[in-house]
Amino acid sequence: MTNNLQATTTLYNGVKMPLFGLGVFKVEEGPELVDAVKFAIKHGYRSIDTAAIYGNEEGVGQAIREAITEYGIKREELFITSKVWNSDLGYESTIAAYETSLNKLGLDYLDLYLIHWPVEGKYKEAWQALETLYKDGKVKAIGVSNFQVHHLEDIMKDAEIKPMVNQVEYHPRLTQKKVQAFCHQHGIQFEAWSPLMQGQLFDNPVLEKVASKYNKTVAQVILRWDLQNGVVTIPKSTKEHRIIENSNIFNFELTTEDMDQISNLNENLRIGPDPDNIDF
Repeated sequence: MTNNLQATTTLYNGVKMPLFGLGVFKVEEGPELVDAVKFAIKHGYRSIDTAAIYGNEEGVGQAIREAITEYGIKREELFITSKVWNSDLGYESTIAAYETSLNKLGLDYLDLYLIHWPVEGKYKEAWQALETLYKDGKVKAIGVSNFQVHHLEDIMKDAEIKPMVNQVEYHPRLTQKKVQAFCHQHGIQFEAWSPLMQGQLFDNPVLEKVASKYNKTVAQVILRWDLQNGVVTIPKSTKEHRIIENSNIFNFELTTEDMDQISNLNENLRIGPDPDNIDF
């Protein structure tokens, strides 16, 4: 399943989602962003993950258009994700937010649209809007981000369509075993944001040892661990050499022992907000 950069996982509705992609969190509008997205597509990436709150959907859209023209790839070959922000959670406001994102990106449809955070009392109505967008054929797949088990249970109580993806903070210091097991049980694809813990793991001795064994970087080892755990991963980088390096993980395989050693680094340590205590 994981032998090349175009490898996909099939969501429960039959949509194929690349296992590996580029995240653009905190990359501001401008040439650096456009170049990063184009580098990624040029070097074989097919999945780009953005969000309304990142404020860079226009640049991502520009890069997609330029890449399609310059590299001769088709829109259908790409998998584009965006997310509705907390202030827009509501039925009408979520549908409006989707249209705004689509217009900024300059696309006819999104491949995946997510509720960015489980804001209490708001996410269920927003989910109904996502179901409408999905039923109307405006988006290929719908899902959530940063949802804990109880949020998922709550949304699935009334949902007509269960989420296809749950994108959460996930790295060797935060393995989210319960959420992952729940998602697996219900056919919800698990996806990692901040898989490299913003570089905080690069000098970890356990990871360094595994990396040297395979003649790989620590980043490559972590990203390979994601894939072998069945987790879709979207590392962020703006540098061409790093974008290439991050994706060079399809020519080796970690042993069960290596996988366990990495998983055992878990400390339930977050670098992002706790989804049960959000105030934004």
